[in-house]
Amino acid sequence: MQFTTPQLPLFFTMFFTIYIIAHFIIFRNWSPKLRPEAASCLISLAHGTPATILATIAIFSDPTQQFASLNTQFQNSVLEYSIAYFLMDLCHYLTFYPKDVLFISHHLATLFVFVTCRYLALHGAYPVLVLLALAEVTSLFQNLWTLAGARKGDSEVAHQVFDLMSVPFYVVYSFVRGFIAPFFVYKMIGFYSSGVADNVVPKWLWVSWICVVVLAISVSVLWVSGNWVEWYRVRMVRIEKEKKIR
Repeated sequence: MQFTTPQLPLFFTMFFTIYIIAHFIIFRNWSPKLRPEAASCLISLAHGTPATILATIAIFSDPTQQFASLNTQFQNSVLEYSIAYFLMDLCHYLTFYPKDVLFISHHLATLFVFVTCRYLALHGAYPVLVLLALAEVTSLFQNLWTLAGARKGDSEVAHQVFDLMSVPFYVVYSFVRGFIAPFFVYKMIGFYSSGVADNVVPKWLWVSWICVVVLAISVSVLWVSGNWVEWYRVRMVRIEKEKKIR
């Protein structure tokens, strides 16, 4: 199972087309303020779960499964698939939310890892794709949760879906980003710091990768922690209101 490369222009065109269709057709009845975010969620849905599946296949189809293995053709194609998505979503943020420095920085840093792994090092796709799969495994829940949250103010159904999804989503997200991902990064640091891969993945490069990943995980943990705090605050307010009614 292999793709022909380079397919980056093809993948980018696909995500661009999905974005345009989402913005002008699927979510045309949404308010202009919400349409860009909804369109971004749709291309994220088109990327997240497929990327997780493709990355998993690419990982297990490689018999070596080493942190510094030569990238396979299929692994490179999966990297290009994700590069195309992050480029498209970066264009979205630069167009509609140019002051959102956090997300723009996140996308640029992620692109740095994917691009250097695909086009510069040509090695190390195994750990990068493992981290991609871990990052995107919650994508489906997160995007549905985000869409419901965007409409919860004017739709009771969306409000109920948002409330119903919040706790399960936070639990899974916290476990993946707070435990599994840090453990894998710990193993990654142990391997690269031994110096055995310096001839194929230069020290400056793997250190850069680690810094980006650690920062991304830290921001994710802070983000979900803030959501837990907000969920607890809202729950306490509801409990107090119910007590007053009784």
